[in-house]
Amino acid sequence: MDLALSREQRAFREEVRDFLALSLSPALRRGAALTSGVFAEPDIARQWQAILEAKGWLVYHWPHHAGGPGWTPVQRWIFEKECAEAGAPILPGMGLKLVGPVLYTFGTQAQKDHYLPRLRTAEHIWAQGFSEPGSGSDLASLRTRAVRHGDHYIVSGHKIWTTQAQYANRLFALVRTDAEVKPQQGISFLLIDMTLPGVTVKPILSASGDHELNEVFLDEVRVPVSERVGEEGQGWSIAKFLLENERGGSSFAPALLADLARLRMSAGPLTGELADRAVRLQLEAEALEMTELRTLIEIEQGAAPDPRSLITKLLASEIRQGVEALAVDAFGLAGLQLPVERPFYGDDMPAPIGSAQAQVAAARYLNARAWSIFGGTSEIQLTLIAKAALGL
Repeated sequence: MDLALSREQRAFREEVRDFLALSLSPALRRGAALTSGVFAEPDIARQWQAILEAKGWLVYHWPHHAGGPGWTPVQRWIFEKECAEAGAPILPGMGLKLVGPVLYTFGTQAQKDHYLPRLRTAEHIWAQGFSEPGSGSDLASLRTRAVRHGDHYIVSGHKIWTTQAQYANRLFALVRTDAEVKPQQGISFLLIDMTLPGVTVKPILSASGDHELNEVFLDEVRVPVSERVGEEGQGWSIAKFLLENERGGSSFAPALLADLARLRMSAGPLTGELADRAVRLQLEAEALEMTELRTLIEIEQGAAPDPRSLITKLLASEIRQGVEALAVDAFGLAGLQLPVERPFYGDDMPAPIGSAQAQVAAARYLNARAWSIFGGTSEIQLTLIAKAALGL
């Protein structure tokens, strides 16, 4: 298969590079480089979101009919690769990449008109209310109840591992609207205003000291029936659509390769066993990139996704954890510092030992342990691969 870019694709790449060179300020680049979690902090995320929206590239993965640029899969890959190499902030995807496509695919016209513009301007910040205590990978066992009373649902339950809920004012949630049918058939998809009475957010501090995750308690929250997406009982089908976007909506390899290159630059020449690990990670990330790009080209040519696309999240998790472990070891003792102040680029951060990149290494290593859990655990991914690719 010929993986070379066409003349038009190369011209598009140059356009993206020129835009990034002009639009990414040193402060945004520094903030992105010193982010310890998966997504950028709100201060830099909202700056970058506004810049992309003004350019018309914020929802680059949306089709024309939904207000996106209608880029091809390969164009989306080029954009993600150039953003990764330029050091652009990674925007939270709960709104832009998860609930946005759900709304323009399953939402009513009123829901689209109300929510999609506010999502793009960041007037609405979204969190995902799927996981519950005891119902993580097994979403069908969720227990949050939504009982209909007239034109409202009364929602009560407990969501957990809710990323950046402390900043959100909207929650998209799976709730049980019928307990008498099969578990998957009794689930509905609701949009919940987090400013409503009965919504409580409590922080979960990670081992790294970062506050990315939260618990969300719903105590008899009155949610209008008009805020249900799709039909009652359609939530399971909508959730599967959403999770396909979460697990396969972006290419992983560009960010892995860019972060590995920056590590080699900041840590200095690697020798011995560290050099061997870096080369192995480089080769694994390049192989992943070829797999992702081949899949995108096939999709662009009209083919259905090959079962090998299921392995990308699994491999990306392993490579990500390897890159962050290498960083801690490459920085030596300086890679073990773990200050409590956040963010790492903030004015209150203590002076780093060695370098700012070394100061963030331990937090990034600890946070990377979650890669093999969120978006489908590695065990779940292996089960999907066994079924789809091997027929087991």
